[in-house]
Formats: sequence, C-alpha cells, structure tokens
Amino acid sequence: MELMLALFNIVQGTISTIMTAAGFSSAQQTTLPQEMVDTIESCGFFESIPLWAVTLIGGLFITIMSFILIMTVYGRFFKLYMYTALAPVPLSTFAGEPSQNVGKSFIKSYCAVCLEGAVIVLACIIFSLFAASPPVVNPDAAAVTQVWAYIGELLFNMLVLVGSVKMSGRIIREMMGL
Repeated sequence: MELMLALFNIVQGTISTIMTAAGFSSAQQTTLPQEMVDTIESCGFFESIPLWAVTLIGGLFITIMSFILIMTVYGRFFKLYMYTALAPVPLSTFAGEPSQNVGKSFIKSYCAVCLEGAVIVLACIIFSLFAASPPVVNPDAAAVTQVWAYIGELLFNMLVLVGSVKMSGRIIREMMGL
C-alpha cells in the first residue's frame, strides 16, 4: 500500500504543479460580449423563440458532452480504485524471479493510470484557453445568428475537451510504451 500511495503522491504533485502553473487555483468566470448581450436584450417575444430553440439544442449537446466527460473522469477514478485494490496480486510476483515482469508491467500500468490525470488537466487548460478567448461577434447579424455562432464555437471547444479527455489513456499508454 505504501508503494501505491508513494506513486500516487508523486503523480498528484505533478498534477498540482501543472494546475498552479496554469493558474487553476481559482475558478474563472466567462462572460458574453456586450454586443451580443445588447442584441439579445433588444429582441421581442416572437424574435426570441428561435433563440430559445438554439439555446435548447446547444444546451442538450453541452449536457450530453458533460455527462460523457464526467463518466470518463469517474471511470479513471474507478480504474485507480481497482488497480489499488488488486495491487497485492501482481506485486506478489516480485517474490519469484521468473514472474517479476508481471510486477514491473503492473507498476508501469499503475503509473499510466495515475498520469491520465495530468493529461486531463492539460486538456482542461487547453479548453480554458479556447473558452477564454472572446468569440467573434458580428454586431450587425441577427440575434439567432450570434447565439448560434457562440454555441457552435463553445460546442467545438467542448468536443476538443471531451476528445482529449477520452484519449488520455491512449496518450499515456503510447508515451509509456504499454
């Protein structure tokens, strides 16, 4: 157990260093451009109906991607729990010289699962940089067009985030040669 905790603490320190260096110590707020807010607020009731539809569709996609993201991160937690719970079996192979390769590959795999967190943090940093850049808003366009462009850009950024988080295991496994 001490070996598993030591490896986990090393990777956790790396992840904390990445988060501190990126400025993730506090939550940041995103805001809509003022031109977009003014256009949306000036809409009448019938003009706002397409806005509701676009917002509902965008919200549905964002909710689905959020669930995929959350399930992927929770899946990583469960992998960590399973590796830790079953660690005595592969670590016991260090006792015999012919079976030591099983223990070595287990340690590599456990480090890979722990390092997936670093890839997830880096993916979140990339997403936050994309999301922090203000969207290009054409003040002369209709409110629906402005909202559709904003939601489309947000969905693209979220697709990049979800894709990066989903492939975090593959990235680390390729890096570690597993």
